[in-house]
Amino acid sequence: MGARRTDMHRLQEMLRLHRLGQGSRGIARQLHIGRDTIRAYMRALATAGLLEGAPNELPDLDQLRAAVEEHVQSRQAPQQRSSVERWVATIERLRKKGAGPSAIHDWLRLNEPDFDGSLSAIKRLVLRLADAEGPKPTDVAISVETTAGEVAQVDFGYVGKRYDPERGVLRKSWLFVMTLGCSRHMHTQIVFDQKIETWVRLHVEAFEYFGGVPRVIVPDNLKAAVIRASFGVDGEPVLNRTYVELARYYGFQIDPTPPRAPEKKGKVERGVRYTKGNFFATHESVDIHEDRRALRRWTLEIAGRRRHGTTGRAPLEYFEEEERAALLSLPQSRWELVIWKKARLHRDSHVQVDGAFYSAPWTLLGQDLWLRCTTHSIVIYAEDCRLHAHSRVPRGKRSTIESHLPEHRRDLRHRSREHWIVRARVIGEEVEVLAAAIFDSDDVLYQLRKVQAVVTHLEGFPRERARATARRALHFGCLEYRSIKSILKQGLDLEPLPEDSGRAWSQGSMFARNPRETLTAIQEKTHGDRR
Repeated sequence: MGARRTDMHRLQEMLRLHRLGQGSRGIARQLHIGRDTIRAYMRALATAGLLEGAPNELPDLDQLRAAVEEHVQSRQAPQQRSSVERWVATIERLRKKGAGPSAIHDWLRLNEPDFDGSLSAIKRLVLRLADAEGPKPTDVAISVETTAGEVAQVDFGYVGKRYDPERGVLRKSWLFVMTLGCSRHMHTQIVFDQKIETWVRLHVEAFEYFGGVPRVIVPDNLKAAVIRASFGVDGEPVLNRTYVELARYYGFQIDPTPPRAPEKKGKVERGVRYTKGNFFATHESVDIHEDRRALRRWTLEIAGRRRHGTTGRAPLEYFEEEERAALLSLPQSRWELVIWKKARLHRDSHVQVDGAFYSAPWTLLGQDLWLRCTTHSIVIYAEDCRLHAHSRVPRGKRSTIESHLPEHRRDLRHRSREHWIVRARVIGEEVEVLAAAIFDSDDVLYQLRKVQAVVTHLEGFPRERARATARRALHFGCLEYRSIKSILKQGLDLEPLPEDSGRAWSQGSMFARNPRETLTAIQEKTHGDRR
């Protein structure tokens, strides 16, 4: 197996394709992974007992990683360097001018005194450089016939500006087309953007329009479908994770179009041109809603009933007679929208999603994390590791897990008196009175930091010792953190208080009541302020 690591999301997709009945050749073609690599992973999964099962019940990422780490031994690929690597810039320049390997070899022998490379080495390097460029638009496209229900191609086409009633402005509008490869029946829609949310919603609408799901979808290399395109047989396309989840739910496979090769999805390309040249060339725009209704009617009554030049049949008739029944069945329920986003963990140890903030471990500050966003939850991942699942909160609000913040700084985010009084109350009544006394010890200066220090320090001791410490501090009027800390350090909390418990706590102390009276007075004052 090669040195390059296969991430767990792609391994999960490899396993799903295997469970769908795909052979190693088909999986290799779709995922651009070598068959030897696929076999190595399959052996590891079989040894771990994860190979067989339902396609929609895949092992989680942690299980897959554990199986790979235990049963797959990685090895570094041998380093290879061409004997003519020193002249690669010159070779590339001459190749782009149209020179072939023999001409380049002759030029180097003539003009570079220390050149000693062979013609075979030049040929290998030229081939490698050509492969790196990927397919060109001038490459011949091979026409492929598809069976009913097998393939659908999807694409966008720009159709001018339209008024958006939601934003109240003119916006660029786009035509979305999904064309079935066999019957050429189309689903069309007008939208204002090509975001991932729009992309997957249009797929769901198309599946419901057709009443079923094609087995393979051929998308263009837009970011909503393919994050990074493949530029050759050895390249590795990276699919948008949201799109992958959609494919898993509806059971279809994704076969991205090679870069700069629109003819590889020529059926939908012709569908886009036909729609723009027929409907949009003659339709007078009214508003977006009326335009959409008119486009749907045109798609059924004109595009669907025309005699197609290749099939010789009307697409709608062909679809109803042969292709509809061949599509995969729709699931029982509609797919819940899942959006994968990448977000950086900011200095406050939170990522931002739709104006709300969600915490992640502070040790990952500055790193890019993956977020799986649904209507109800935000699940945060670091690479393949699931960190935490947050429930959605409104815009401007925070969802914070205490353990995600530094241990000695997490309490600093709580700045309300009520929060610290409640925390003190959990330890004991005397600690609550002590915290309230410290808050009220100055009419101007907010004693928050002092209360934070005292309460968090007392939380580290058994409750009886904390309560005894608070009683002694109250008795003697010790409201300073260092004094309270000293009581515990010297073990004074273990000694009995003087019998004269009704004396003033200290000279100048504003409290002359016992703790019970003080607590009652504070509570009465608090309730009075609320009224």
